[in-house]
Amino acid sequence: MNFIGLQKINSIVLCVLALAACDTLTGSDGTNNTGSDNPAVGDGLWTWVSGSSTANGPGIYGTQGVANTANVPGARFGAATWIDENDDLWLFGGFGRASGGSQGELNDLWRFDGAGWVWVSGSFQPNNQGAYGNQGVGAPENLPPARSGAAEWIDHSGNLWLFGGAHQITINGDTRFNDLWRFDGETWTWISGDDELNQSGTYGTKGIPATANTPGARDGAATWVDGSGDLWLFGGLGRDSQGLRGELNDLWRFDGLNWTWVSGDNTVDEPGEYPEEEPSLIERLPVPGARSGAASWVDSNDNLWLFGGLGFDGEGERGRLSDLWYFDGSDWFWVSGSSAVGQAGSYGVQGIAAPDQHPGARSSAAYWVDSDDRLRLFGGFGLDADGTSGRLNDLWRFDGSEWTWVFGSDSVDEVGSYGVQGVASAENVPGARSNSASWIDSTGSLWLFGGRTASTEERNDLWRFR
Repeated sequence: MNFIGLQKINSIVLCVLALAACDTLTGSDGTNNTGSDNPAVGDGLWTWVSGSSTANGPGIYGTQGVANTANVPGARFGAATWIDENDDLWLFGGFGRASGGSQGELNDLWRFDGAGWVWVSGSFQPNNQGAYGNQGVGAPENLPPARSGAAEWIDHSGNLWLFGGAHQITINGDTRFNDLWRFDGETWTWISGDDELNQSGTYGTKGIPATANTPGARDGAATWVDGSGDLWLFGGLGRDSQGLRGELNDLWRFDGLNWTWVSGDNTVDEPGEYPEEEPSLIERLPVPGARSGAASWVDSNDNLWLFGGLGFDGEGERGRLSDLWYFDGSDWFWVSGSSAVGQAGSYGVQGIAAPDQHPGARSSAAYWVDSDDRLRLFGGFGLDADGTSGRLNDLWRFDGSEWTWVFGSDSVDEVGSYGVQGVASAENVPGARSNSASWIDSTGSLWLFGGRTASTEERNDLWRFR
């Protein structure tokens, strides 16, 4: 099965979204009775498509390979997603609820065809160990172990690639992968990396590809695919060249055969280097600080863009970031946002772009690029207009120079307003959340699935914005 063309590749991997929650009153069913003060602003409407309006819904698997309108993936966050050539959504793993509501890391594979979910493969129970098989050899029984927060991308042939991720239900709750997998629509193949956890990175020489090179184990990395079909991977929470754990700021390229360490450091928890007014004071080339959970996308000139995340600022302070960077293939450029952690959002007037507006510092936002090549950023965990920390449901648009607050609330922890399933409304809005799965289809519709709405709450609601 052929999965996706280059146009859709960029749609999936290049995206940044902030979604919105409104000032609302909560009804007895936990949903809202009121919507945003300025809904939609002529930019689109939300539709609750499937899944539950309540938290922690179990997976309903049905019969493997058989579509059924009752089927639905369990509530989860940190899933990997992609779109095939038929605009079907594919979803893999994450941390959440399996059959019967049992909780843990997942490795179930699902497909959504616009009408219903099909359980394609993987386990209906959490914490499955998977099966690696022989490296480089695809087989029906091969399956990545359960995980969340993996990096994913699509190549020019439509194959899905999956790298790393976390397995949190283990000793000390701190285990990560650095294995690389390819899925051709039918079969998984273990391509490179290790079948053991918490492996150090093998960096080699900066700028030189080598078969021995491989990034260390990590989750929450930022990824892009360029016009040549090469994968670019930045940072995440994981292991450096010495096996030490922390946030990373290493930039890698994978050309389909070998990894190349391109930029950044091979040690954890490095501060950012922000160019100031006096170039002579710069001790090294500009580079974003170590971070995980950043939003990332590619523009039409193959520049790699990076926004926010949880990591280190210019003074080495750890927190949530609001800085915006791009990489032109050789150098990093700091575009906007603060060089310090913990910046509140500047919302302005909903629907009106302005130079002084910007999302607050955040990590684990959902993101897309729309049909007009504008970034969309939704939610995440971060700071609202008052600098209060929590989960967000604000939706932002970035046009390459200015931010626009499009939809949702400028306050944290807003609940959702679901309305009638399948019916678009200006009153509808997803509740505040982080670590959702997001993608865009060939019609330009934005899709959002699940995420974490509180420390003990995962969701399996599916939304469309158009």
